[in-house]
Amino acid sequence: MKLRIKGNSIRLRLLRSEVTKLIEIGRIEETIHFSSDSRAMLTYSLETEAGQAGVRIRHEFPEVSIVLPVDQAKSWAETNQVGIYATVDIGEHGELEIIVEKDFACLDLSDAENHDTFANPEIGAAC
Repeated sequence: MKLRIKGNSIRLRLLRSEVTKLIEIGRIEETIHFSSDSRAMLTYSLETEAGQAGVRIRHEFPEVSIVLPVDQAKSWAETNQVGIYATVDIGEHGELEIIVEKDFACLDLSDAENHDTFANPEIGAAC
């Protein structure tokens, strides 16, 4: 799972196997360590939750979790839908844009670099 943070936006890109695991288990996560100090880390996760009305974010140091409604996640996983896009009100700091997308194969990379990605819908298109 790839993480991109820019301004007030957070984007996750998932490989095929990660999407499958999310639907089967209900959670995937990654952890990055910044030094040898065990507290110098960040865990980011994507979860599904039944009965939830919309996308939400949960932050409990040192973890940031994006939580998707289970029905919305299943629909996304089982169709050609590229992503789930939401804007969450974060109070006095404005809004946080949340983007969860399937990781598509890059058109200019080798097969090894595209392992486990989704087929790019632009394949065959002229650049």
